[in-house]
Amino acid sequence: MTTSFAHITLWPQHSMRRKPNPVARWLVMAFTFLMLAPVLLVLPLRAAEKAMPPSPELIAAEAALARAESADAQQYAADALLRARSSFGQAQAKWTERKKPDANLLAQMAAAEADYAYTLSREATLQSDLKQRRQEIRELRARLGIEGLGIEGQR
Repeated sequence: MTTSFAHITLWPQHSMRRKPNPVARWLVMAFTFLMLAPVLLVLPLRAAEKAMPPSPELIAAEAALARAESADAQQYAADALLRARSSFGQAQAKWTERKKPDANLLAQMAAAEADYAYTLSREATLQSDLKQRRQEIRELRARLGIEGLGIEGQR
């Protein structure tokens, strides 16, 4: 015959109920409170320290700085780029101090300076390219012997 769990005898269960000890209950509650009290006090402070997400003005200023740096503004418009970086750093500092209007104004100034640096850099590179193309045209004309026909607007 196969054995099953129904055939296993159980050990007798003893009912040993303890009477609740009020002192032990209070000790457990007191130690639990003492362990949780520092955590409960620190959580609101941590929430207050949490950094605010950047404003759209700060994001735009950072993008403008990246665009200016990618256009070699360090070489062609170093002073404007330096002013933009300085304004952006001040804007970030104001933002961490939770002075939103000042931070947004400084971020807009940084974006404007970075755009100006980008424009100066683009102008310088385009002028350089134009000068190089004109020189190439002069060389080709000299090679071909075409001297009489001039390019209008040549500098």
